[in-house]
Amino acid sequence: MNSVRRGTTWILAMVASMSLGAGAMVWSQPKPTLKAPLKTPTDLSLSFREAAKHVLPSVVSIQAVTKGTTRTVRGNDEMLDDLNQEEILRRFLGEGLPRGFGRGGRGGYVPQQIGTGSGVIIDSSGVILTNSHVVAQADEVTVELQSGHRLKAKSWATDPRRDVAIVKVESSDLLPAAEIGDSDEMQIGDWVLALGNPFNVGTSVTQGIISATGRTTNINELESYIQTDAAVNPGNSGGPLINLNGQVIGINTAISSNSGGYDGVSFAIPINMVRGIADQLISTGTVKRSYLGIGLQPLDEKLQSYFNVESGVLVTLVNPDTPASKAGVEPRDIIVEIAGKKITNRSMLMNLVDGLPAGKAQSLVVLRDGKRVELSVTPEEMPEGYTSALKRTMKSAEPEKVDEKTEAKLGISVMSISPEVAQQLGLKDSVKGVVVRKVELGGAAQEAGIGGGDVIVSVNQQPVTTPEEFGEALKKGDAKKGHLLEVSRDGASLLVVVHPTE
Repeated sequence: MNSVRRGTTWILAMVASMSLGAGAMVWSQPKPTLKAPLKTPTDLSLSFREAAKHVLPSVVSIQAVTKGTTRTVRGNDEMLDDLNQEEILRRFLGEGLPRGFGRGGRGGYVPQQIGTGSGVIIDSSGVILTNSHVVAQADEVTVELQSGHRLKAKSWATDPRRDVAIVKVESSDLLPAAEIGDSDEMQIGDWVLALGNPFNVGTSVTQGIISATGRTTNINELESYIQTDAAVNPGNSGGPLINLNGQVIGINTAISSNSGGYDGVSFAIPINMVRGIADQLISTGTVKRSYLGIGLQPLDEKLQSYFNVESGVLVTLVNPDTPASKAGVEPRDIIVEIAGKKITNRSMLMNLVDGLPAGKAQSLVVLRDGKRVELSVTPEEMPEGYTSALKRTMKSAEPEKVDEKTEAKLGISVMSISPEVAQQLGLKDSVKGVVVRKVELGGAAQEAGIGGGDVIVSVNQQPVTTPEEFGEALKKGDAKKGHLLEVSRDGASLLVVVHPTE
């Protein structure tokens, strides 16, 4: 398992900007047309050219739009978690990521976010493979083909544990699908090409070799990356890594960098890890996975010496009423084999267990107090939200219901000040009015400088304390002259004139 060097950042290769295991399916795959890679050094350039030419028509650019909104009011601990996650994402995606909390107030307006990534067509009916982090939070997804034609995605489904996603589009014509290769056949030193849309400049091709296999970075929960020195930059996420036969053998996902850009260390998810997950996402939109219910720790040199073992994974925790507890697994057991396969590291075990069929007993061999113990364990389907990655994809609990009113001509939604809203926004008891819950991007209210989290105290010099009073005060005003709003922001009061749109 790799350790992250001090000062090194693992970067998801996606551009962000601000505006304000099931059975295998049969994919509609093209027949192999390229010959084996050319052998002589003088022919290497031609080999690159032919491989790129073969796959480029299947590479797409993806734009993922998350609509602007006011962050829902929630508890302090959860709000702090959001702030921490925002700073982590800023390290990954750069300072272009918009701040989630407007004007220093909690629950502020989150501007519209536009992320760009890449993808590859794997079925001519309109099935595109990309990364989960490219589309997971999107409200709208648009795919741009090599022809320049843009298609709105009709659906997308994600697996956050492996960072894999499927996007589906509809087209009147069959789309050019890339040929899928065998990542297990790739070896260190093999030439590869990385294709994608870095920095949203347009589809590009870079070359390199496979530097290592089976790499882990702790970016995602299930990992076994192909490491390459092919240049991958923000925007390349989801694009294909191909061999010189023009076959997709990986999906570009992340880079390791001290500079924030390409430093010669790029990571791709092996296509053989992707296929079974993609099949499930295509057919059902979800992924069924198994679990044992244990906490694991890799064995470093000191632990290997202490336990007198060369490989395996240390069990640190056994959760009650789980497959592992029912099988008799104990803390400090060292798992060395499952389902007949020897376990060399934590990543290998997690990937194997995730794909085991639920309800089918499997052999499990552990070392306990230096002795080999054989057990039988029956994996079960993993509960919803069992891991951190899966929790992030769960639907949030219903927010507190408050009175709300939307004024379309002003492009604004306001809500009453409940005790919870007042607490989250840090409002004093003396502050009366209605809170701006959301402003429409480019609407009259936003153009006038009003933002989410502002408190409107009066409308046309008439105090308002409920959304209904807000609406009535607007009706009494002169739309042609504009509406005079008194706004409380960060303890200060200001007057704003808003002219409704026609």
